[in-house]
Amino acid sequence: MGQLERELQAEVRRSKIARAIVTTVAVSGGIALAALAPNVIGAIAGLYARQTRYRLKSALSRLIARGYVVLEVKKGKRRIRLTKKGEQCAVLIGEGKLVPKKPRRWDKKWRLLIFDITERRRHTRRLLRQTLLNLGFMRLQDSVWVYPYDCEDFVALLKAELRIGKDVLYAIADTIEHDKGIRKHFNLPEP
Repeated sequence: MGQLERELQAEVRRSKIARAIVTTVAVSGGIALAALAPNVIGAIAGLYARQTRYRLKSALSRLIARGYVVLEVKKGKRRIRLTKKGEQCAVLIGEGKLVPKKPRRWDKKWRLLIFDITERRRHTRRLLRQTLLNLGFMRLQDSVWVYPYDCEDFVALLKAELRIGKDVLYAIADTIEHDKGIRKHFNLPEP
């Protein structure tokens, strides 16, 4: 693996962690940091088990430096709070406006999102479907959606925000049978 590839992978890792922190702070409304590592870091590490404590702390430091979050001390407890800039970012994540970036060239792989959310969580299921529609995903079946570009990071955030981690599967497929209509939907070239 070349130097450019390593740098790209490091940047992707940093952005995943930063989005997870912003989403977590937005969902919780502010996280007590009395014991930073076991609580906050542990909650986020559940999403990114391979990431180390150091990387998560570094990501938090970068978010503070960039003005997305601030560290406050209230009644002897440290808390993370979103700034206006961080709130705007969290809103964009929640509304599905942070669309996965489309590369110049399609890698000829399909991203499938398959979910099975129980009836008692129908509101969450409806919200997930609406978000996928807003992002431009195409529905193949009731609980099977397709997208032609890499959206794994966004799906991880969506799973965390809606708390549907075990109910949603993300798959990458080389081919889909009879994909002419799907290619047309996404304005992709014919094979």
